[in-house]
Amino acid sequence: MRAIGYENPQSIDATTALVDIDLPRPEPTGRDILVEVKAVSVNPVDTKIRASAKAEPGQWRVLGWDAAGIVTAVGPQASLFKPGDTVFYAGAINRPGTNAEYHLVDERIVGNKPASLDFPAAAALPLTSITAWEMLFDRLDVTRPVAGAADAILIIGGAGGVGSIAIQIARALTDLTVIATASRPETQDWVKALGAHHVIDHRKPLAAQVEALGIGQPAFVFSTTNTDDHLGEIVELIAPQGRFGLIDDPKTLDALPLKRKSISLHWELMFTRSLFATADIEKQHALLNRVSALVDAGKIKSTLNKNFGTINAENLKRAHALIESGKAKGKIVLAGF
Repeated sequence: MRAIGYENPQSIDATTALVDIDLPRPEPTGRDILVEVKAVSVNPVDTKIRASAKAEPGQWRVLGWDAAGIVTAVGPQASLFKPGDTVFYAGAINRPGTNAEYHLVDERIVGNKPASLDFPAAAALPLTSITAWEMLFDRLDVTRPVAGAADAILIIGGAGGVGSIAIQIARALTDLTVIATASRPETQDWVKALGAHHVIDHRKPLAAQVEALGIGQPAFVFSTTNTDDHLGEIVELIAPQGRFGLIDDPKTLDALPLKRKSISLHWELMFTRSLFATADIEKQHALLNRVSALVDAGKIKSTLNKNFGTINAENLKRAHALIESGKAKGKIVLAGF
């Protein structure tokens, strides 16, 4: 089967940073299903791993943690899907990725593709939707108010892949006032169109901008990017006893300033459940089905922004380069081999 992989970490402009390869078609066992991949999307995690992690000696490393496709075979213990079902999912970081014609995935982290979306639009959703949903409801517990705080959430990096879907989920399923950050006119328009009540500029001090809104100190802050640059402002603007969550990888994170306000700190990694085969791993199956239903009901929409064409090394390199530039808006997808 056709796939895209690499052997050694390199800059994305290197000739062999990503290459077209041929691999054996896998077969499902246990609760795995085999999916014929029709579309994928590219996430920051793809670029981070490509730049830092080697393949096993004599092997290829295949990236990709978003896909939409058609189930072609199921393992003997699989019960949630059958051949012919259309699905979408984000896979597992400790297994081969979705940048291949056929892909094995545990059915417990797979959802039914929204019927109203084509494969590229569906492929834009899984990883970011799981990340946003788990942060909002499992980590920050946004349905439980913070006494005296504004019933509001600040989403830092609102125009990125996770921010774009977090805004929509918060609007669709909560009564929170949503404040999103964006710095360019086109990204500010993007987050407004997705439903943000207020937009502020993350290139300027955040606390004064939030205060100027006149709504009070937010109960929740969700930082998707550049957390180390904003931590002091976050501590200043968030309400006492507020809840602060992040998903990026700051080089250092000094949590001591959170103490005075008793701010709780929450990490979210959507791969935790699959990495550790947690007792509640199947919650991701249910979560994706909820997202699918919300899409089909017209309450949230795909965050697809650019389709880079066929799934091949050349187009994936273009996608990686755009993400690494920090100028991506929404999601980048590729479709078909």
